Amino acid sequence: MANELPNILWICTDQQRYDTVHCLNNPHINTPVVDRLCAEGVAFSRAYCQSPVCQPSRASFLTGLYPNTIHVNRNGNAYFPANERVRLITRRLADTGYDCGLAGKLHIASCWTGTEPRVDDGYRVFDLSTSALQFVGRGNAYTDWLTRIGRLDEAIDTSGIDPARNSGARYRPDIPPELHQTAWCADRAIEFMEQERGGPWLMSVNIFDPHGPFDAPRSYQQRYLDKDLPPAIYGDRDADTQERLRGAFFQQYSGPPGDKQRRQKASYYGMVELIDEQVARMLDALERTGQRDNTVVIFMSDHGEMLGDHGLTAKGCRFYEGAVRVPLIVSWPGRFRQGVVADGLVELTDVAPTLAELAGEPLPWTNGRSLLPILAGNADPAHHRDHVRCEYYDALNMYLPQEPGRHTPCWATMYRDDRHKLVTYHGLGHGELYDLQSDPQEVNNLWDDPAAATLRADLTQQSSAATIAACDPGPAQIGRF
Repeated sequence: MANELPNILWICTDQQRYDTVHCLNNPHINTPVVDRLCAEGVAFSRAYCQSPVCQPSRASFLTGLYPNTIHVNRNGNAYFPANERVRLITRRLADTGYDCGLAGKLHIASCWTGTEPRVDDGYRVFDLSTSALQFVGRGNAYTDWLTRIGRLDEAIDTSGIDPARNSGARYRPDIPPELHQTAWCADRAIEFMEQERGGPWLMSVNIFDPHGPFDAPRSYQQRYLDKDLPPAIYGDRDADTQERLRGAFFQQYSGPPGDKQRRQKASYYGMVELIDEQVARMLDALERTGQRDNTVVIFMSDHGEMLGDHGLTAKGCRFYEGAVRVPLIVSWPGRFRQGVVADGLVELTDVAPTLAELAGEPLPWTNGRSLLPILAGNADPAHHRDHVRCEYYDALNMYLPQEPGRHTPCWATMYRDDRHKLVTYHGLGHGELYDLQSDPQEVNNLWDDPAAATLRADLTQQSSAATIAACDPGPAQIGRF
């Protein structure tokens, strides 16, 4: 049975927004290899994460359950609360005979000390590098590798490290691309894929880029500084909206588009292009070893990046398309549809049940819905879900626990159907409502529009019902009482 199962190359970038693929309506960025994946598979054009923050999003798509359902609502949690029903999809696949490996991030629990407490995750190979520039010499497998080969100083400037905050290192502006963490992740994946084994494998390639800071190698950034890139989305009402939402911490406000945002976008696009080049190396390795025809390739990201849209950078307690909509491409030539753009609403919770069904072991409990019917050509790619959800439950605290009183928590939810998006900032008396058909750039907030009052009430009721339906029912029920 095991030999009949496909291999799985699962590439997950960090903080890559949906509109960073050339063939998916962005003529300004160069992604020929991801374009090739789209031509050889299915691109889900409306895929949404379940939290705009790393740890809850990753815990969610690795289990197929909402962050709140599994009690992973924020970054920095002490441990991942695994139990008899909450298990990573990689552990489930390992139980069916998969040999699993990881390079880069996992981040389903706090990695503040350099490594994160491991659960029974199913990975035989575990090359952890949560961030390329943190924990240098303290559990970062990438920087440990640079040290072993004697090239740490050539790649990274460590002069500004603050050990108390595990940060302060910087890439050298002229870092050779082959020394970048993106390339290191690809190196580890290629090594894993080339190993001899008697059954199927799954390789998680969890690249840190294009997460901030905006620090592409200088030559990659320059490619886009030389281009006339379109400015960030910024509407007449954005400054007022962000002022009203100041209490909804955390989100960085950077103001109207200017030169700073232009340079950030150029670097961000440069990081995406470097990722594309490393995807090419991994696909070439599959071809060279004769494994491409029996390997499912997934390309996705955990959440997006505001990149100056609406005057915001990074991620946090906002649910604009740039923050919550991500690339999701699945390719298996000869077995799945090719060259299809699926416009139906999709959640990242749908990835785990898809992999489970591929392995012949459907998940016993999931908020996700398998994408296999669409991939195999047995369902309409224009419809998968009636709605998608996203959560922010006090997800980010940028201060240390010993610095009390400086963190302003907030709780917010997003409910998006085929046409409308409702965002509720709970306890603030304010929110956002957009008609994405007439206002795809989300610059006309209808929250306070009397003409939209009934719509807002209806969507609020639907959002509440969906939130309640996602609750954790607790331990397995064994009787009527």
